[in-house]
Amino acid sequence: MRSASRNGFRLILAVLGGVGCVAVAGSDAPANVPDAIVDLATREGVELVKGRWRYSDARIVEVDHREPGPDLKASGKPSRTHDIEPHAGAADFDDSRWQVLDPNTLDARRSTGRLAFNWYRLKVTIPEKVGTFDTTGATSVFEIVMDDYAEVWVNGKLPQVLGQSGGPLIGGWNAPNRVVLTWDAKPGQQFQLAIFAANGPLSDPPANFVWVRSATLDFYRPQRGSRAQEVKLDVEKRDAALDAIVPSNARLERAATGFTFTEGPIWVPATIAGAGATPIAEGYLLFSDPNCNVIYRCTRDGEVYVYRTKRGYRGVDIGEYRQPGSNGLTLDRDGRLTICEHGNRRITRLEPNGVLTVLIDRFDGKRLNSPNDLVYRSDGALFFTDPPFGLPKFGGDPRRESPYTGVYCLIDGKLKLVTNDMTGPNGIAFSPDEKQLYVGDWDEKKKVIMRYDIAADGAATNGRVFFDMTPAPGEDAIDGIKVDQRGNVYVSGPGGLWILSPDGKHLGTLRGPEHPHNLAWGDDDGQTLYWAAQTSIYRIRLNVPGLRPRVGETQAARGH
Repeated sequence: MRSASRNGFRLILAVLGGVGCVAVAGSDAPANVPDAIVDLATREGVELVKGRWRYSDARIVEVDHREPGPDLKASGKPSRTHDIEPHAGAADFDDSRWQVLDPNTLDARRSTGRLAFNWYRLKVTIPEKVGTFDTTGATSVFEIVMDDYAEVWVNGKLPQVLGQSGGPLIGGWNAPNRVVLTWDAKPGQQFQLAIFAANGPLSDPPANFVWVRSATLDFYRPQRGSRAQEVKLDVEKRDAALDAIVPSNARLERAATGFTFTEGPIWVPATIAGAGATPIAEGYLLFSDPNCNVIYRCTRDGEVYVYRTKRGYRGVDIGEYRQPGSNGLTLDRDGRLTICEHGNRRITRLEPNGVLTVLIDRFDGKRLNSPNDLVYRSDGALFFTDPPFGLPKFGGDPRRESPYTGVYCLIDGKLKLVTNDMTGPNGIAFSPDEKQLYVGDWDEKKKVIMRYDIAADGAATNGRVFFDMTPAPGEDAIDGIKVDQRGNVYVSGPGGLWILSPDGKHLGTLRGPEHPHNLAWGDDDGQTLYWAAQTSIYRIRLNVPGLRPRVGETQAARGH
């Protein structure tokens, strides 16, 4: 990615340390107005979901522990610390001896006051109807507002993700906790809820107590549980084979908006633990805003949070950089986030304990330019592109040390220069069998996608032009590249998203409100293609699933 959009946008949440650097939690779609509500603070509501509120105080207890060890975990010298009792988040926790509450009294003041904690538990069963609303296939959301803070366990799980605010975790002072129970409700489904509540502020405990301001089960018709808005999609079909890829009723949705420049998206599946935390309940999208030096996290329903800030550069001269932040993101075989850091001119990996490991920052003793995009092979070899676009003055910047605008391979701890035959190597992707590597060239005079045969040791041979977009109008050259499971190639090219067959035939071009600069296959089945497109994140459901990082999978396991 080289260009930097300065389109206008609205500040909706907060300024994040730079003019125009904002995060927008979804659009203005009316998803916050449910189609049906079950009031769980009433006897009628609790009877409808066949539930029963149970309650217990919680207390602080002193327990044995250990100091931090060399592994940064509790493996050092013995020590004493504090814990909460009881731990009542588990789905099978026995609360049969707890006090049963009249739902009409949830607003009664409970706990001991001051620095105080307590638990509320409720099992809900999805009813067939709420009034005249049929719940089948609906999105069901549990919402509770505690005085003052709350954490919400669902079926024994408390998902934890870096940058998370709200949802199952504390969202703010008397803020709503909203948790999606299911996107596809089925009458009779059961969910065990456990709400841990705290009096606050914790650093200045007030004399008052803990109580429930409101508790509801909200239902939305299918497609309304998300903040995403449908936007105009233009499909230019060049070949009948496009019909097998793009559905006739394809919809392009804007999932989130209000950014300076989105780049480097990667979908994190629900099966992966988020940076050392517990397994997450559902997948999410991570993406970079290199202009604002931030990595964002976007949930499926369009809520956006800052995942990591200052994630590309912290130097005193940051004001000279157009794009100091991170760019390409991906996952390694263990599900660890790997990051191209523009300003720091390196590639790092986020470990489960939160520590950053620098994978590579130099070649032949000289600092890299600004790693742009990256892809892992299933044997763990890392391939990446290194144009000078992240430097303040690009190729002519006095900070530049490397004479190459190269494609590299980090394999068995050694860095190899794969090729140096492009002026602006950018997007990068493997073919399904990993024997061929696609690399796009951001060169307005030579808008080509190159294809190389890649050997086991990372060496590239038989480099040739796979597709030439030079005649296409527009200043945009070649940016992000992704491949689907049938070998079709998706390219952020001049004027839109180009879809090419495995043999290099132009099947068609998709166009939305903004130019896509990079792509990621997402959602549980990998058939949703997310577009990082300047100020917004878009998505479209396709007929063919894409190639995603093979977490936990090796070439041997796949028979290669």
